[in-house]
Amino acid sequence: MKNRILILVILISSIFALEGTAQQDAQYTQYMYNTISVNPAYAGSRDVISIAGLYRTQWVGLDGAPDTQTFNIHSPIGDSKKVGLGLSIVNDNIGPTHETYFDIDFSYTVNTSEEGRLSFGVKGGGHLLDVAYSELNQYTSDPLLQSDIKNRFSPNVGAGVYYRKGDRWYVGLSAPNLLETTHFEESSLSEAKEKINLYLIGGYVFDINQDLKLKPAVLFKGVQGAPLQADLTVNALLKEKLTLGLAYRWSAAFSALVGYQFTDKIMLGVAYDRETTELGNTQFEQGSYEVFLRFEIFQNQKILSPRFF
Repeated sequence: MKNRILILVILISSIFALEGTAQQDAQYTQYMYNTISVNPAYAGSRDVISIAGLYRTQWVGLDGAPDTQTFNIHSPIGDSKKVGLGLSIVNDNIGPTHETYFDIDFSYTVNTSEEGRLSFGVKGGGHLLDVAYSELNQYTSDPLLQSDIKNRFSPNVGAGVYYRKGDRWYVGLSAPNLLETTHFEESSLSEAKEKINLYLIGGYVFDINQDLKLKPAVLFKGVQGAPLQADLTVNALLKEKLTLGLAYRWSAAFSALVGYQFTDKIMLGVAYDRETTELGNTQFEQGSYEVFLRFEIFQNQKILSPRFF
């Protein structure tokens, strides 16, 4: 029975990734620390050189479950800090499907008021796709699943807008992949499609007292052929050091987040998801885990308190 469940998960995951009937972009619980991966207009918005890495392993205990590694670096350019540049790399694995995204991000910021900043961003890069149908040979002898897709390249462009009002609130809208690329393997008649994913993000920081800040945040993600995904999060920042958070992914999972700002430069965060779907009730699924690390380099400036977004 266990083997049957694992096979079913792998096959369903592969079909979802290839046919576009579910969201294709990787999902994150700590999305508020990984904004540049989905919105190029965020590049340089932290006013420092910001380097971050995130590792997510989903549905621990199930073979072929999603596994994602993300790396990004971005910084403002020039004294005016109106231009931002960044690099984002995402490696996403699910079942026999392996994908790597690499993008250069560019942003330009307009000062709309003393504290208001409106940024416009574009990204350009590429996508490598591997589909190892041969990994399924032990379960099926279907001749259509004998030809692997290897290092199939497709270009990628994306765009976004991002507005922030000082250290108080922000909102952003983006489409990190504007090209609906179709991969076709003639020998196996297999097809893989990249769909346009739209993201809407936002958050607001409440100063409860001198030692406590509270930030509710949202992420809405939509793609044709799948239900709207909504992530709702509330984070509390204590004494500018410790972050505690709770999150809910609509009709999917509850999450807990913990982060700690060790120094002005270094922050570490972890998160745990528990599925609310039928999958979460199985004895083999042990939840999803994320680890996040950010390192920032300040140039001729002193940060009085860490930015909450």
